[in-house]
Amino acid sequence: MGRKPTKNLHLPPRMRIKQTSSGKTYYYYDMGGKPRRWKALGGDFVEALRLYADLEQGDRTASTLVTFRHVAERYLVDVLPSKAVETRRTNLLQLDKLYSFFDSPPAPLDEIKPIHIRKYLDWRKASPVSANREIALFSHIFNKAREWGATDRPNPCAGVRKHREAGRDVYVGDQLYRRVWEKADIPLREAMDLAYLTGQRPADVLKMDERDVRDGVVTVKQNKTGARLRIEIVGELATLLDRIAARKIDHNPRSTRLIVDEQGRPLGQSALRFRFDRTREAAGIAKAEFQFRDLRAKAGTDKESASDLRGAQSLLGHGSVAMTEHYVRKRGTKTTPTR
Repeated sequence: MGRKPTKNLHLPPRMRIKQTSSGKTYYYYDMGGKPRRWKALGGDFVEALRLYADLEQGDRTASTLVTFRHVAERYLVDVLPSKAVETRRTNLLQLDKLYSFFDSPPAPLDEIKPIHIRKYLDWRKASPVSANREIALFSHIFNKAREWGATDRPNPCAGVRKHREAGRDVYVGDQLYRRVWEKADIPLREAMDLAYLTGQRPADVLKMDERDVRDGVVTVKQNKTGARLRIEIVGELATLLDRIAARKIDHNPRSTRLIVDEQGRPLGQSALRFRFDRTREAAGIAKAEFQFRDLRAKAGTDKESASDLRGAQSLLGHGSVAMTEHYVRKRGTKTTPTR
């Protein structure tokens, strides 16, 4: 009797995996005998399982061997690298939760039914929004698995009602903004002002660079959507950019990023989050009342109030007015009394 494998335990009996020095993975079938013979199954796991099933003479079918983890791991290689950095980080955290449910023990992909999706959502009911996002990721992975030929079953997420989301409906008033701003250090003040005046997402604000400032505009390419914007450098934005440039003159080494810390180093998302949370707490404001991301909604709402919905749409980089209508936190329609 052969030795029991101690690694790659997700592989079926007699299937082995080898990795080349270049990092590529290949699968083999142990034909046994002396000397031991190996049959190459290729580098695609799903196709390797089909060949394996044939070699096993029908004792096992490929569909019963492909688990959620198998297709998720291919997703990590083929799909995840094309996503934005923050999305990749979030997806990895979401996968940990999905593995806890669908890989303990490993679930054959073809056996995952709508009832299991419902049970997952119930299992994660304490974090309903996160659960919805995790199932959205599961659904995308499953659809990719269908494209790869790993399954021909319908997506089990179809028709399953997710947790209801009320959505964030917070408008940060000028007074609340000022309370945090006055407690903030200089880098955070600059980040808050730049986020509000440009109406961009935190990640897009932090990557803004001096090289994006030219010909009287700030050029932005949004991470999330790829939308390109040119924001005119006028009014308070012009004043802010002059202030930022003046502070950076004596920095050595000198970063070309607009938002930098006291030593001139680019400010990262974690550092921004830490500074903002600390400052908000010092101002005596609850997290539910004001989050840094609310500045984008404030910008859109104030722009709509000052001009119109089209103006807000242009600033936010939305593809449709309907999206902007859903996004802005309206302060209500301004009207006059009957008399």
